[in-house]
Amino acid sequence: MSTVTLTFENPIAVITINNPPINATSHAVRNGIVDALDQIDANDDIRATILICEGKTFIAGADVNEFGQPPKSPILPDVIKRLEATTKPVIAAIHGHALGGGLEVALGCHYRIADSTAKLGLPEVNLGLIPGAGGTVRLPRLVPVSEAVSMTTSGKPISAAKANEIGLLDAITHGALGDAARDFAKTILNREIPKPLLLRDPVNAPNATEWDDISAATKKKARGQTAPLAAVSAIRNGIEQGPDAGLSFEREKFIELRDSDQSKALRHIFFAERSVAKLPELKGIDPNPLKQIGVIGGGIMGAGIATASLLAGYAVTIIERDEDACANGSTTVQKHLSGSLKRGLITQDRFDTLFAALSTSTDYGALSDADLVIEAVFEDMAVKHDVFGKLSEHCKPDAVLASNTSYLDINEIAANCTYPNRVLGLHFFSPAHIMKLLEVVRTEAADAQSLATAFDFARTLGKIAVPCRVCDGFIGNRIMSAYRKHCEYMLEDGALPHQIDAAMMEFGFPMGLFAMQDMAGLEISWATRKRLAPFRDPSERYVALGDYLCEMGRFGKKNGLGWYRYDENGKAQPDSDVDALVISESAKKGITRRNFTHPEIIDSILAAMRDEGDKILAEGIANSPDAIDVVMVNGYGFPRHKGGPMYLSRS
Repeated sequence: MSTVTLTFENPIAVITINNPPINATSHAVRNGIVDALDQIDANDDIRATILICEGKTFIAGADVNEFGQPPKSPILPDVIKRLEATTKPVIAAIHGHALGGGLEVALGCHYRIADSTAKLGLPEVNLGLIPGAGGTVRLPRLVPVSEAVSMTTSGKPISAAKANEIGLLDAITHGALGDAARDFAKTILNREIPKPLLLRDPVNAPNATEWDDISAATKKKARGQTAPLAAVSAIRNGIEQGPDAGLSFEREKFIELRDSDQSKALRHIFFAERSVAKLPELKGIDPNPLKQIGVIGGGIMGAGIATASLLAGYAVTIIERDEDACANGSTTVQKHLSGSLKRGLITQDRFDTLFAALSTSTDYGALSDADLVIEAVFEDMAVKHDVFGKLSEHCKPDAVLASNTSYLDINEIAANCTYPNRVLGLHFFSPAHIMKLLEVVRTEAADAQSLATAFDFARTLGKIAVPCRVCDGFIGNRIMSAYRKHCEYMLEDGALPHQIDAAMMEFGFPMGLFAMQDMAGLEISWATRKRLAPFRDPSERYVALGDYLCEMGRFGKKNGLGWYRYDENGKAQPDSDVDALVISESAKKGITRRNFTHPEIIDSILAAMRDEGDKILAEGIANSPDAIDVVMVNGYGFPRHKGGPMYLSRS
């Protein structure tokens, strides 16, 4: 079947794009649209045109096969100009996603109607780019400039309801999109064809002071990424210099960004996230069907896992030690779902349905029909063995049993189960219903079907699943432990906590290591250090500063004292008591302190990440350097626009 077909339903013409899976703007699609428009303009019986797509979505991006290839005429900007120049009004009928070039095509049309569940966006900044086919020039002439800035600098799609509210859409339908588009077309047959967006005035253009404020706010959020600021510059240029100059400026910036190191790094992590979970040995393996999920433990992590599972459409049972703990777990899940309701992510009806799918019990027998059970209890091996012993007794033979442990040996856990082949690790990151990363830990005995089931579960939760094998800390926590050691060495050698954190934030991390530890709670890593103490090499350098803080009752942000001191609003301030403790420890060990520059601090951290990453690869814990990059970017705040520690080390 042709990628673009044209049918005549006089007086309406319908251009249909069929280029699965995302109806990308390939050369065939671009050429097909132009050919169809030529035929429509030559047909006097046609008075309006509908542009619609087959499959699951409207045009949702560019053709990745054309990345890095010489452009073929007609290029997308010319296709959009051709849409604007047609003598018959064109209605973009949008379902699924209209993203990037897809939204730019819709902006070239004279009207836009969308299914109520559609999403619209300009996500180019996620690849270190800006729109390259007029999006920064046309969008602020249709919606308020502030909304155009938000869409282009954040890269986040907006809902059809939001798009309709700000003027991006002319209509929303809850019924069949094709029928609604035809009905809409009949209402505009006798109207004058709307003025193309390039000929319209900007909507609520900012003044010079407001532009400066927009640029400053964008720079702060970008944390070193250049594309968001370029998007602001392109929008401003198109408004102040006019549409023709704006289009030229946008194209120039697009090409400049496309060839930048940041865009190359962002494209690397984009493709790595989509390939890292594809294991050749699982090809052709069907996962177990999943309906009922069990979660052992209704604390912070367990409730987050339960919430994520409910939002994915599963029925969930939480097992806790007593009725009070069950009630607390249920309340926490309710709060999480209420947050989704308040943010407009779910409706009240959906909230009611999801919460009704949650049950709690103190009896493991309630899991007799569970298809997948995830343990999320205290990090103690004896407790884990007790839990998995009960699961082996009460769960059906084909149920997959998973541990959410961050550090413990899952091979040991599996070895004590009745069916070790169905035991594996699912290491979520907190908050589990929000964080996208999920380490899927492959035990020695885990079979292919259990693994396929785990990856399918991750997919339905919308997680980025990274396979790994068993070791202390798996991929992410092991690397974090390695670079934490080097940060602690730098403390004793002359740096202070706030200096190391400042260097990390300047590099692009959302927060520094010591602030992150305070937020997580210092007692967590303290417990790990105490567990590993009997196995520590006596000759290895050990920094006890974190232990001292915990012994002093400083557990982090939760009690107002950790590496930092926190005011009544929870804002961190460097603490002279901690600085004095650090300096005295150096003196006690006879270490002459020296100053560290920010580049020296970052070089030390990156070297520690790279060295530990190399060990992880050599031991077969991770399948590829890409897996390590995906984990560090999505779980530990490594700046996306630098591609990850392994990518950065070889770029």
